[in-house]
Amino acid sequence: MACDLIKGHSIGCRDGIGGVKALYLGQFEEITLTASGGEVTDIEMGTDTLFKYTCKRGVASITETINANSEAGTVFYTHSCNLKFNKLSKEYQNELRMLAQNRLIVFAELNELNDDGYNTIMCLGGTNGLELTSGTGASGAALADMNGYDWTLEGSENNPMDEVTNDAGAGLSNVVEDTTPQLGG
Repeated sequence: MACDLIKGHSIGCRDGIGGVKALYLGQFEEITLTASGGEVTDIEMGTDTLFKYTCKRGVASITETINANSEAGTVFYTHSCNLKFNKLSKEYQNELRMLAQNRLIVFAELNELNDDGYNTIMCLGGTNGLELTSGTGASGAALADMNGYDWTLEGSENNPMDEVTNDAGAGLSNVVEDTTPQLGG
């Protein structure tokens, strides 16, 4: 059976912008998503809370890696989120411990605007969740070096990251903002 292509792609305007504005982290087991066609159309959180991490420019990113094996005929996607925190502290050590013990869903609010003029929100780990897979805490050597943490959350999914629709994004209401200092702050 052939897998039909659905459309081509033209070169768009040069109006894209990179970077992450904020990350919203929630416990995987407490969030139910409705998704189809590459979009999250509903987010049910019950009484659970999303924790918002506000990002300074250049300190957080999301990545999607396509993993394919021609011999086995398989394809899966690795969703990855990288966060940086300035300054070594007991608060970040405690946060690290909690993140390492949980499976998470991450909503990344990008600097990029969608067609309706709202920030694009991408969902990572919607099917299987993300886990803290690596991280460092370092003092730096020179006075201008970063003194802080660099953490990576990662997970394997059957599908690419989903974009959160404007209506579903408005449902990100159970949000606790900035329980720790800003990313990169």
